[in-house]
Amino acid sequence: MINKIFPAFLFLLFVFFLPNLYAQVGVNTTAPDASSALDIQSTEAGLLIPRMTTAERDAITDPANALLVFDTDLNGYYFNDGTPASPDWTLLLTETESRDNYVIVKSEDDFPTASGGTITLDENTLYEVNGTISTSNSINVNGAYLIGKDTNEDIINYTGSGALFTGNQNASFRNITFNGSSGSLFNLSASTTNSLIAQSVVVNGFSSVGTVSGYGLVFFNVMQFIGNSDGITYNNIGNLLLNNMGWQPSNSGSYETFTGSFGFIQKVSGFTNVASGEIGFDVSSNPVVANGTLKGVVFIGDGEYVNPYTGTGTYDDYNFTNDWEVDCVGIPRESDDNASGTIHIIRNGAQNGVNPTFSISSPSPIEGTTEVNNLFRMSVTANCIDENLIQYKGKESRTFSVRGAFSYESTESNGNSTIHAFYIRKFDSSGNPLGVPLGTEVYEQLDDANDVRAIPLSGTVDLDPGDYVRIYGQFISNSGSGARNSIRVYSVSLTLD
Repeated sequence: MINKIFPAFLFLLFVFFLPNLYAQVGVNTTAPDASSALDIQSTEAGLLIPRMTTAERDAITDPANALLVFDTDLNGYYFNDGTPASPDWTLLLTETESRDNYVIVKSEDDFPTASGGTITLDENTLYEVNGTISTSNSINVNGAYLIGKDTNEDIINYTGSGALFTGNQNASFRNITFNGSSGSLFNLSASTTNSLIAQSVVVNGFSSVGTVSGYGLVFFNVMQFIGNSDGITYNNIGNLLLNNMGWQPSNSGSYETFTGSFGFIQKVSGFTNVASGEIGFDVSSNPVVANGTLKGVVFIGDGEYVNPYTGTGTYDDYNFTNDWEVDCVGIPRESDDNASGTIHIIRNGAQNGVNPTFSISSPSPIEGTTEVNNLFRMSVTANCIDENLIQYKGKESRTFSVRGAFSYESTESNGNSTIHAFYIRKFDSSGNPLGVPLGTEVYEQLDDANDVRAIPLSGTVDLDPGDYVRIYGQFISNSGSGARNSIRVYSVSLTLD
């Protein structure tokens, strides 16, 4: 027994007294690192820090600053961040070190206990999903934050039949995948003081992505939608921002539907790959949008890219109203910058088969029944007038190129040369004249009656929203007695672009 104890006693003397003689101590090494007081090397074992309960840790007398223990009750390494007289035991090497209201979720049990089929998260608490969590309960977000660290690894599998996320408070999601086998993802209805934010999220396999309604701000960034049987409906949102959304052709139904009123909608970048028989972007309910932007989104696939606005304020072969700016691959560009239109009179139409005849003894608009061709953000009715005019219906002032032409003849003969003038005249939305744009006047001399003349018109005109233009004619003079004021018009065309 003495032989066994004596070598151990010598080892203890070596460990505890040699440090007084040497700068470093090495265990399993004869060359400890010069920067260390103790260098332990091993490929088979580790260093075991003292383990104790919270009560045992708190019972340490005058613990030194930086003293380290493992708390078996709290399952973590704690060090004294205070002084021996006033210890401050702080959790070491974890994100919760400086964060309150933080929960790591490794199973459904880490969420608050469900009541009536709904898990209500604690307000202003960050829940970090670690791995795959399965639940059949709905989750009332209740102003909490639900995140993962890896969209491919941090997943919530929802097996319920209702909506996974419910509630009427703020909500935030990031770096996470939501899988569904039935039910919907969202049934969220809040007020204008609330916001909903989602970033780097995958939505997969739901019967419907669901409904988001009433929020003051909804911001979705870098989201991918896969294999959902129906899409999402946005309703009555103050400010809606959709950035880099990816809709795969495995989705069905209407991918994105907009109803109600919006302060503004901004959807930029990303893609919408619409499967045959499905709809990518649905505004057929005519949502009221103060300002809409749809830019840089690629629309592809065999389905219907846009289910358009209907009725007042729409234009043939276009999808939106003038409250939108649209510039995307796959659908028509829509902007005040490409507002344009062409009109002309119907030859021998609505005048009992006779071309219109009228006097231009004073400045007079060219008469005739208007026929429309390719109007976009233009109207042919302004200030209760609907004869040979074009009114600009955009939202921003801009400069237009004006091109026009008409043919006419004088219906009177006096054997004298007569000069007529024709020009574009500009009016505001109330019908007040605003002058004649420079460069649009043309003068024509007639020497014989019944001569048919073709008159070109061109120039530029600055128009504010609601302004309109008309072609005018006016008798100027003749070389003898008897004015030749009456003309017959055969054709008229006028284009703004």
